Amino acid sequence: MRYQGRITTWKDDKGFGFITPDRGGKPVFVHISSFSNRQRRPGGSELVTYEFTIDEKGRGQALQVAFVGEEPVTDGTSALTMLSLIFTAGFLAFLVASVLSGKLPVVVLGVYLAASILAYLTYAIDKSAARNNRRRIAEDTLHLFGLIGGWPGALAAQKMFRHKSSKASFQGVFWTTVVLNCCALGWLLTASGSAALRSVIGAI
Repeated sequence: MRYQGRITTWKDDKGFGFITPDRGGKPVFVHISSFSNRQRRPGGSELVTYEFTIDEKGRGQALQVAFVGEEPVTDGTSALTMLSLIFTAGFLAFLVASVLSGKLPVVVLGVYLAASILAYLTYAIDKSAARNNRRRIAEDTLHLFGLIGGWPGALAAQKMFRHKSSKASFQGVFWTTVVLNCCALGWLLTASGSAALRSVIGAI
């Protein structure tokens, strides 16, 4: 989603400034590297459109900034988002196929779907909290949802909301939880893993 605002503060010697959104709210930080047109430097008071994200310090930041009247230049982010969503849908389709073929009990699919929905909603709530300067959700909680099977929903939320997707330290832990979860799923697909799971379900 793109927003529109006016550059109300610009420090050309340092290459950054602030955009005041047309819809109101706190000024949004903008760096010269975020402008689509690198040949034109802002001087202040220009109308621009931009995409909004939250930086590592929880501050609002403008990305893919374009002067009004110019088309924004994409950097492949949209394609990456689409690939992530396709990957997520493909993984869920694999789970469905595994359940239908009898390789996995339906409860496993239920756990993944429930955890993914909860993860997606949790990311949405945390994104809203960051924008409105409210109490944030702990990163450990977000990672826990990914570890127990909610990573498809978490991945979709990261791309849809542009939340936590550019924080390297977070992404490192996130993808570790994805690998661990997939390893656990791979074990469940083995004969011993399937037998252990069925015995646990039977005991419950």
